[in-house]
Amino acid sequence: MARLIWSEPALQDLEQIADYIALDDPSAARRLIRKVFAKAELLQGFPEMCPVPHDLPDSRYRHLVVGPLRIFYRLEGDLVLIVYVMRSERLLKSSDLENRDP
Repeated sequence: MARLIWSEPALQDLEQIADYIALDDPSAARRLIRKVFAKAELLQGFPEMCPVPHDLPDSRYRHLVVGPLRIFYRLEGDLVLIVYVMRSERLLKSSDLENRDP
């Protein structure tokens, strides 16, 4: 079983998104956070279950989609390192992932 590690920047990304959603619907923000953590926990048992992003085909990153979010992670031995969280409607730039590794 892999060990799941959230980087501080990824947690901050998630918090900022949830804070924005909570402005209109606090319960929706709480539901989204619970859903994200539940889906991310699946990576411990199945770390390769998510694909390499189509917009970064030669990347070492994979992404988990939990609508409306994309959660980027990479594998390092038995570690799953979550490094970036973004809204799925945004365009991903490779620079978004630079310097995000814990």
